Amino acid sequence: MILHILIVILVLLSFAAIRMNNLFYAVITLGVVEVLLAASFYIMAAPDIAITQAAVSSGLATFIFLLALAKTRKVEEK
Repeated sequence: MILHILIVILVLLSFAAIRMNNLFYAVITLGVVEVLLAASFYIMAAPDIAITQAAVSSGLATFIFLLALAKTRKVEEK
């Protein structure tokens, strides 16, 4: 039951991230989606995949997206 609720929240947040006009909020929302996806893997009894998902997708990918966003904003301001 909890897994079904998580999946619905994942889908809703994913659509919300797509529809956002502010790229910073979209990246943060995708980071939250990745954390919830890691939690769903943990609930499905796959803790190794959950840890990898949390570390790589939530942590590293979100950091890279935010870094790229910061670099492109500097170019746009010139």
